[in-house]
Amino acid sequence: MRQWTIDAFASGPFKGNPACVVEPLQAWASDAWMQTLAAENNQAETAYLLKTEDPARFGLRWFTPALEAPLCGHATLAAAHMLFEELGVDVPLLTFDTLSGPLTVKRTATGLEMDFPADPPRRTDVPEGLAEALSAQPVEVWAGAYLVAVMADESAVRGLKPDLAALSKIGGEAHGGPGQTVVVALADADRPYAVVSRFFAPGFGIPEDPTTGSAHCILMPLYGDKLGQGVLKFHQAYPGRGGDLECESRGARVLLRGRGFTVLESRLRVEPA
Repeated sequence: MRQWTIDAFASGPFKGNPACVVEPLQAWASDAWMQTLAAENNQAETAYLLKTEDPARFGLRWFTPALEAPLCGHATLAAAHMLFEELGVDVPLLTFDTLSGPLTVKRTATGLEMDFPADPPRRTDVPEGLAEALSAQPVEVWAGAYLVAVMADESAVRGLKPDLAALSKIGGEAHGGPGQTVVVALADADRPYAVVSRFFAPGFGIPEDPTTGSAHCILMPLYGDKLGQGVLKFHQAYPGRGGDLECESRGARVLLRGRGFTVLESRLRVEPA
């Protein structure tokens, strides 16, 4: 049984966010087996696919090293990349049945485009302890599935060294639970992107996620409104890697565009339980 490590939302190999994608299954393995393999892989996400009678439709589940995730952008892009590029699936549109409903992915001239649910955030008060956990004072705080801490400028985002133990306990009004915080700011004027962010997710067992598609389901509605634009380029500034997305608002949906690069193919010597 094979699996691939694929860098998603990447400008090249060893950029963006790596995800492991397991060869499509005939039937779901046990939750315990999938969770254990995800912990063994120790990437932000391991993606599992389920075959259906439709060659363009698959079940899809995502596991962090600690738990099953309700939505994951980069591992969805990685799964689509694997099906198109490694298994040669030849369809115009892939549909994935997930905990967040059907998600579709198609090829573009420069990569892949995913259709995800938008998560427009609401303005909230600064939760108690957040500024101390970040060692920086947010200008604004918003809440969707994750907390969004708006910082003064790009350098404030890039320079953060948060207290992850303290951050793991802070959820504020975010409906996804505590320990998941996006920090974000407008990019410097000379950048090829409009918005820069980082995502700390100790509540998911991920100290910092390199590039997070689901976070941009919040950020695109927020910054689309702030900037009055329907399409924006974003950069997630994980130290040493960095990931790049183009996002487009479509009402209740957000289109996320990016590229994937296969960096590793491996063979599992254990069978699903």
